[in-house]
Amino acid sequence: MTNTDHRTLRRVLRREITGTIGLLTDEHDFRAMRRYDSFLFDNHSTYLKHVEAVLRARALQGGHTTVALFDPEDYAEFCANTGLDPDHHASRARFTARLAATGPTVLYEGQPLADLLPTLVDEAVRQATWEYATTLLARLGPCAACGEDLGRAAFTRASHLLARILDTSPPGERHLVCSLSGPPEALVAVLHADDIEGRTDLDETEALEFTTVLALGLATERPGGLVMRITAPGSPDRVHGWRLRAHGLQPLTAGEVFDAYCTDAESGDLIAPESNVDYCAPPDLGEEGPDPAHRH
Repeated sequence: MTNTDHRTLRRVLRREITGTIGLLTDEHDFRAMRRYDSFLFDNHSTYLKHVEAVLRARALQGGHTTVALFDPEDYAEFCANTGLDPDHHASRARFTARLAATGPTVLYEGQPLADLLPTLVDEAVRQATWEYATTLLARLGPCAACGEDLGRAAFTRASHLLARILDTSPPGERHLVCSLSGPPEALVAVLHADDIEGRTDLDETEALEFTTVLALGLATERPGGLVMRITAPGSPDRVHGWRLRAHGLQPLTAGEVFDAYCTDAESGDLIAPESNVDYCAPPDLGEEGPDPAHRH
């Protein structure tokens, strides 16, 4: 076999190698990395332009690249725990490989970096929210009266309530938001559920995250709410809402939903209602399902 044949075969193999790049999304993180002499960039905008050029070149060559959020503090901790020199490109590569396996990533598909960045940040926030809510649920421990795991019971209850909401809602594209107030911080989870020929189609990861946040609200009785917006062809959007109450959901009236949507959450000022939107009382969720108690 000739050298040309060898080079051709290796090019074929290179096309099958996937890659991940760790991205410094903001100026603060970028400045933190400039402490290392081996990090050669001195301007964040220039750095982003070069990242985008590399991504485009790999895409043109048929390469499959994901982008991960590179956190300098996590990187320094990783190097300290593994004994790696943080001022070396190989250490950054090893940390990025770890991110590819455990952290949030976004597939580069030719989109502008300006569009990819907020998506990547949203993915990171989603994962952090789920991990935080999961930790708080686990810390609840067993019920002092009956011994049942409170976090698991709340998750079961939340799963049932979510299923009832989707089963009883009118058909269409459904956008659900569950929000909990702090302290120590507010939590928000989002779920998209499409109606496809009478079958609900949703992302399993989104559903897990949403159910976990809802379960935390049910178990801890944090102030919070759940809003569902339904979009269907040929009809106005419908908006429904519930308050989170002791281990359950309290439906909002149409007027309460209108007030919630047409009031600025921070200033309290009125906001003009959207056109072609109906603010409605939610559908009856029917039977209670799993025991909502632990009120003993």
